Amino acid sequence: MMTIKNGADIQKMKAAGRVVEETLALMEKLVRPGVSTLELDRAAEDFIRSKGAYPSFLLYNGYPKSICASVNEQVVHGIPGHYRLKEGDIVGIDVGAKLDGFHGDAARTFCVGKVLPEVEALVRVTRECFFAGLQYARPGYRISDISRAVQAHAEAHGYGVVRELIGHGIGRDMHEPPDVPNFVGGGFGRGVRLIPGMTIAVEPMINLGGREVLQLQDGWTVVTKDGKPSAHYENTIAITEGDPIILTWSGGADYGPC
Repeated sequence: MMTIKNGADIQKMKAAGRVVEETLALMEKLVRPGVSTLELDRAAEDFIRSKGAYPSFLLYNGYPKSICASVNEQVVHGIPGHYRLKEGDIVGIDVGAKLDGFHGDAARTFCVGKVLPEVEALVRVTRECFFAGLQYARPGYRISDISRAVQAHAEAHGYGVVRELIGHGIGRDMHEPPDVPNFVGGGFGRGVRLIPGMTIAVEPMINLGGREVLQLQDGWTVVTKDGKPSAHYENTIAITEGDPIILTWSGGADYGPC
């Protein structure tokens, strides 16, 4: 059931979002050639717990780790392991934290050293897709207005927009209604009309090549069908009477180190 949050609820979500933001800042510092995704996971879990929060993803529907770390052609839900990042990789890191009963959820795609120009452009444009959608995260618009803006910006650059995975409502539960797709159509309709107190996670997942994806046998990791890189950018936002509030980002640079 979709829930409407009051001011106190949103402040609690902002506190959870701050933990997520600080965890991603730590990840950016640690991402470098030679570090394993498992080392990133352990550092993230330790940090989240040090803030009195709980890693939202850990054991969620059986997921075995505290973050998702998706490298290169991995779109989302990459399970941290012994893979060591290499110069030229990109890694999408998705972080969730639960604090005082509420969740925050955000993702960034980081460049490992120097990457190909076309890959750096993908990371940048994926971030831009989020902000294109954010313009419509206001009362009176519908979810589909956000979706349309994300899709249009990605496709204007010739990128594939993933359809099998979407954004979502968020609050006391990690995933709540409404669905927040990054495209229009596909049976989703126009989506609900946005009203103050709604909190949603908007998360463009954009491929350098085609939009088609596959799920690996681990039951979690989603990869591009054509093997080309994919980028992921996400924030939790609150709908207000005026401008939306980004609960997982307080400003400044938030993708890198491209």
